[in-house]
Amino acid sequence: MLKNLLRRRLFSCPTKYYFVLLVLSLITLSVLKIHQKPEFLGVSHLDLTEENPSNNVNCTKILQGDVSEIQKAKLEMLTVGFKRRPRWTPQDYINMTRDCGSFIKTRKYITEPLSKEEVAFPIAYSIVVHHKIEMLDRLLRAIYMPQNFYCIHVDKKSEEAFLAAVMGIASCFSNVFVASRLETVVYASWSRVQADLNCMKELYAMHAGWKYLINLCGMDFPIKTNLEMVRKLQSFRGENNLETEKMPAHKEERWRKHYVIMNGRIINTGTVKTPPPLSTPLFSGSAYFVVSREYVRFVLEDEHIQKFMEWAQDTYSPDEYLWATIQRIPEVPGSLSSSNKYDLSDMNAVARFVKWQYFEGDVSRGAPYPPCDGVHVRAVCIFGAGDLNWMLRKHHFFANKFDMDVDLFAIQCLDEHLRHKALERLEH
Repeated sequence: MLKNLLRRRLFSCPTKYYFVLLVLSLITLSVLKIHQKPEFLGVSHLDLTEENPSNNVNCTKILQGDVSEIQKAKLEMLTVGFKRRPRWTPQDYINMTRDCGSFIKTRKYITEPLSKEEVAFPIAYSIVVHHKIEMLDRLLRAIYMPQNFYCIHVDKKSEEAFLAAVMGIASCFSNVFVASRLETVVYASWSRVQADLNCMKELYAMHAGWKYLINLCGMDFPIKTNLEMVRKLQSFRGENNLETEKMPAHKEERWRKHYVIMNGRIINTGTVKTPPPLSTPLFSGSAYFVVSREYVRFVLEDEHIQKFMEWAQDTYSPDEYLWATIQRIPEVPGSLSSSNKYDLSDMNAVARFVKWQYFEGDVSRGAPYPPCDGVHVRAVCIFGAGDLNWMLRKHHFFANKFDMDVDLFAIQCLDEHLRHKALERLEH
């Protein structure tokens, strides 16, 4: 419309004014072009945001902690229409990823770096999964950046279609791959550690550029943008960040006795093990870590660490003390002193925010976090939409656990929030 108006004004003017008006029109169009909201990689901000599964739920209000909106989301999930919404199966992903260009565009992955700062600080990820392909897609999409690296370990027990679907997704990206060696993961056994080690080895060998390694499972979801994580990691200056505390007495049975796997379960034989081959004590922690590339190198190459890991292979839940203990060995790059003064709880570490049922309560009276808004499985909170407002004020990188079958809006609203936060600065 503006162009047509200028064209009419130009051709109705005397010749002596033509040149002046031509220059002014070009300046006007240039100014308008500068002030247009730029599109990112050919698609708009909104085009990069997942569609809300219901027009009846307002994610902005949910993120603000609006009680009535949170209740509305719970009621929405009980409706027949919501329960009958289309769900994607592994076969759907197998079919979609036959055309990678279409898959990437349809699922709205970010395929260009968002800043030079992020390009200069790539992150590596180890992701251990065994089911829920749509949840994995949402997790990968939320953390995917073209400068990062992603290794996905699929449990050998997984259905063939699930593995094929994961391989299909990985095939669409040059920086995503399925681990070449897969483990049959048994709960609380060494196999969980080995799955991460398999990815560690391949990530370390494939590229020298990444700075930190973060491990995830399929029920994790980020609560920080990639840029926020990069800036926090830069501030660590090579130090690692993970839960590592004095070993409580009630957990000592886990590593003082010899365990074996029988019929897919880990069993205590009652046989006493030899002491661990370390000069430092064992520390308690979790399966989750944020560690530097140099930490990874040390774990993979140091003979003393190799002996310690060999000793730990017949213990119960070694992932809940192995990484925490290595972090307190003086020779390890980025480690902490073994003094109890340097203990780091899960709430003080950035690796993962988890709500344990027996710690939930009234925050004003000293509880570390409010009650779970979702449901509990093995005393761990599967988050609901009502958990987001409090969670997003914490410093953690990721939260565990989320499940689309428990509360889709918790994932949807968090995803929408992070995507807008990552892209909003591109519109100014």
